[in-house]
Amino acid sequence: MDEVKVVVAHSERATLRVGDVFLKVDADQARIDVEVDAMALVPVPTPEVLWRKPSVLAIAAVPGTALGRLGEPSTASSAAWAAAGAAIRRLHEAPLPPWPGRRRRSPEELAAELDGECELLVTNGVLPADLVIRNRQVAEAAIRLWTPVFTHGDLQIDHVFVDGDEVTGIIDWSEAGRGDALFDLATLTLGHEGHLDDVIAGYGIDVDLDVIRAWWSVRSLLGVRWLVEHGFDPYAPGCEVDVLRSRM
Repeated sequence: MDEVKVVVAHSERATLRVGDVFLKVDADQARIDVEVDAMALVPVPTPEVLWRKPSVLAIAAVPGTALGRLGEPSTASSAAWAAAGAAIRRLHEAPLPPWPGRRRRSPEELAAELDGECELLVTNGVLPADLVIRNRQVAEAAIRLWTPVFTHGDLQIDHVFVDGDEVTGIIDWSEAGRGDALFDLATLTLGHEGHLDDVIAGYGIDVDLDVIRAWWSVRSLLGVRWLVEHGFDPYAPGCEVDVLRSRM
């Protein structure tokens, strides 16, 4: 009998693996609904939906291996990273989804959220003030109007699977919606700055690298406290705090 493996678990959701089946249990049914709807629309490889019931989604495993892991060197080829960039470009060129997305949707909303989080990081002693201030300055470049595209919304490196130089599947679509294309590119390359050129080469159009770097700071600043509170370690080598330190 296949063993039950806990892939990730915290107070909001949990993902279990049994053989080649993943069970996603989510307290927010809307996230499951978005995930299913997004996978039905996007022009990139996604997992097969086996079934869903209230609060639970069963999907099949995708072939291949993750492009990499945050905090670890990626063993994927430059061509595989470029293929990921090409897949993201196809996603961003797809028709907009009918729902707006769960991420913040205006520069003002982003700035307010970021300023509040920066204050908490310093007041609670989570991060040094100079580190927070510097990254808040870097983050300013991301606070601008953007043309919405169909975004994954949480395109972490371990959500993209490859086999050789081919993308075989992109998983975890619960944050999908209308958003900033450069946020997806930044999320994929967070902690893997050395592969940014490969991704952009595959993406096929020039992008503002300062905005991508700004999104690295934004995502890290907004993520550190949540990660700590949910049992993850953003201070591990190569992870969010190191990303922030690299901007100093």
